[in-house]
Amino acid sequence: MNLKNYVRDINDFPVKGIVFRDITPLLKNAAALQETTERLLALIADRQIDKVVGMESRGFFFAPLLAVRLNAGFVPIRKPQKLPAEKIRQTYDLEYGTDSLEIHQDSILRGEKILVHDDVLATGGTASATCELIERLGGEIVQCNFLIELDVLRGREKLNKYEVASLLHY
Repeated sequence: MNLKNYVRDINDFPVKGIVFRDITPLLKNAAALQETTERLLALIADRQIDKVVGMESRGFFFAPLLAVRLNAGFVPIRKPQKLPAEKIRQTYDLEYGTDSLEIHQDSILRGEKILVHDDVLATGGTASATCELIERLGGEIVQCNFLIELDVLRGREKLNKYEVASLLHY
């Protein structure tokens, strides 16, 4: 199955000049959704994972599915003011601005093995900020795992101290 057939391009979203890779066609197709989940799991192989961390918001689509299949917990990374308990924050750059992410302080225990997942690796800012939050809590990042990698933006370079795996490259 060619998963790229289930990803559509939306020009000038969220701002002029950006080509947004929309995965909603993939999500609404049961066979494509199942195939994507299986391929993401294959990227991890047989490594031990204690928690799967997914970034708001599209990282929430596959991260919980991976967590269930890996017999691991799921930890959401959220935008500011969306987590109710004690949290820590990290600010980062996007290809079209800046943003911040937060994580609950008690969501990751020191030494836990962490899989980081998001739908797209673009400039690497979101993933890098997520990795910093995880490490501040004492987690050990096993892999950063993405459905799509936008190679031209070279986000992988910001994650050069981690193993990075992506299913689709643009």
